[in-house]
Amino acid sequence: MEPEEFDSDVLRQFVLAFKKGKLKPIVKSQPVPKNNKGPVKVVVGKTFDTIVMDPKNDVLIEFYAPWCGHCKKLEPVYTELGKKYKNEKNLVIAKMDATANDVTNDHYKVEGFPTIYFAPRDKKNNPIKLEGGDRDLEHLSKFIEEHATKLSRTKEEL
Repeated sequence: MEPEEFDSDVLRQFVLAFKKGKLKPIVKSQPVPKNNKGPVKVVVGKTFDTIVMDPKNDVLIEFYAPWCGHCKKLEPVYTELGKKYKNEKNLVIAKMDATANDVTNDHYKVEGFPTIYFAPRDKKNNPIKLEGGDRDLEHLSKFIEEHATKLSRTKEEL
């Protein structure tokens, strides 16, 4: 409830709307990016459901804080990862500033930075958290390929 004027009528209307299920939660969100065509999609509070929870795509999502040293170190690697998989139609590499946006799904717990989840397209409410290990291009790629539901496979020569 964010009323400019707080009085008994405003409170009564608020409670009635709440009981009828007509209230929408206030979601902390940065503005929706005008251009989101880069190798790493920017997710904000208002776009979390449409990007991360999209049942057509697997999504690797990094929750970061702009002041976090580990996050700053990961950024160029994460951008490389986005470039590596940019031609995959059913895979989105995404990031979200968790200090400026609400995560609108309780299955995505952010307790430290960076926190990385893989959200398979068929199991959005059961994301796989990246735990331990190196956060280099090789290990992040292995994590994606281990959990992806639909990647176009290219044969690599030995």
